[in-house]
Amino acid sequence: MPTLLIRRADVLVTMDDGRREIADGALFARDGVIEQVGTTAELPQTADRVIDMAGRVVTPGLVNTHHHLYQNLTRVVPAAQDALLFGWLKTLYPIWGRMGPEHIRASTTIGLMELAETGCTTSSDHLYMFPNGARLDDSIEAATGIGLRFHATRGSMSIGESKGGLPPDALVEDEAAILRDCRRVIETFHDPSRFAMVRVGVAPCSPFSVSRELMRDSAELARSYGVGMHTHLAENVEDVAYSLERFGVRPGAYAEALGWCGPDVWHAHCVQLDAEEIGLFARSGTGVAHCPCSNMRLGSGVAPVREMMAAGVSVGLGVDGSASNDSGHMLAEARQALLLQRVAKGGAALTARQALELATLGGAKALGRDDIGALAPGKAADVSAFDLSDVAFAGAQWDPVAALVFCGPARADLTVVNGRVVVERGRCVTVDREMALERHAALARALIHDSH
Repeated sequence: MPTLLIRRADVLVTMDDGRREIADGALFARDGVIEQVGTTAELPQTADRVIDMAGRVVTPGLVNTHHHLYQNLTRVVPAAQDALLFGWLKTLYPIWGRMGPEHIRASTTIGLMELAETGCTTSSDHLYMFPNGARLDDSIEAATGIGLRFHATRGSMSIGESKGGLPPDALVEDEAAILRDCRRVIETFHDPSRFAMVRVGVAPCSPFSVSRELMRDSAELARSYGVGMHTHLAENVEDVAYSLERFGVRPGAYAEALGWCGPDVWHAHCVQLDAEEIGLFARSGTGVAHCPCSNMRLGSGVAPVREMMAAGVSVGLGVDGSASNDSGHMLAEARQALLLQRVAKGGAALTARQALELATLGGAKALGRDDIGALAPGKAADVSAFDLSDVAFAGAQWDPVAALVFCGPARADLTVVNGRVVVERGRCVTVDREMALERHAALARALIHDSH
């Protein structure tokens, strides 16, 4: 079984139960699992691969809890740049409807490459439209090539414009067909084991694009297989108004009534949760994917993260789709989370270490995993390292750990997933990087051409 030794880190941030930060830190892993963590002097001096991390801060791999990877083909579309959520969606639906399997594979490859090069080792993806023969299989194939841990969620839209929904009718699917395909991808790809590289979840897109029956049936199906459940909830005031008008209750009550609360559920955004809904999520163990950059970009508001954390809600960070964030950088997300909470609540509403915890342990908990998010014996050898000689950290020797959040944001120097090096010297090494970028650019240019 191959062994890995990472040694001489200026600081190794464990996120273990004691939240230790180890100077001259090191870890030793075997077959992708950490066996020892401590100072360089305390650990073995040899391994099949030894990586010297002098001058670096080493952290647990960052965990991204919400994304729409296909959207990186439609960044900064002019007509959508200044729109709020509903108008933004209506502008982009017709473009997304021209995509197919190759678009899904190319965008997943580039999106996960971008995440990996910024220190992310596990990512969720919410793929909820399948035009022109696209399947969830396409994104899983691409993720396997990159080598990140991947939570692929089989999304869906079933209520089109003709029935009062938001998406065009051409992009919605028959509900029976949706449920059949959910069963297929779970049975084909889902790995429930510890240290799984691929897990599959069930993810109706939102209360304004699927029926009450599909929400209920999706929850029952997911629980029959023991897989996670994901959707958008309470993203902005329009979202809440839609829920009140169509269902007569706020989003939290709607979710609860249809079985969408519990430790196997994590909702994206939750910007407009009220105190009662926060209490519901805390009692039920329901997780939240906080996406501050996207929430700012779309003018959705500031999520009550401080209140959620105080109540005991599991909160992770998500970069959200690359057409509503236009970036896939987890440390940038942590920085914005910190700054937004301070704008909304004042003072030290969120500290740098709390923000980093949201990006690691918090994300692991939201995804229902206890094998990632920390550097400790028995945890996955998922590791990120950041070079303190980068100009972004100049003068930050006072507190290198806080610098990861306050400064930059910097790219990762090294990213290791399951004991395997995915990013080395800041560049993804598991795929042909230049070829992938060239193909992605060609697909984006074709979409632009067809839009004129």
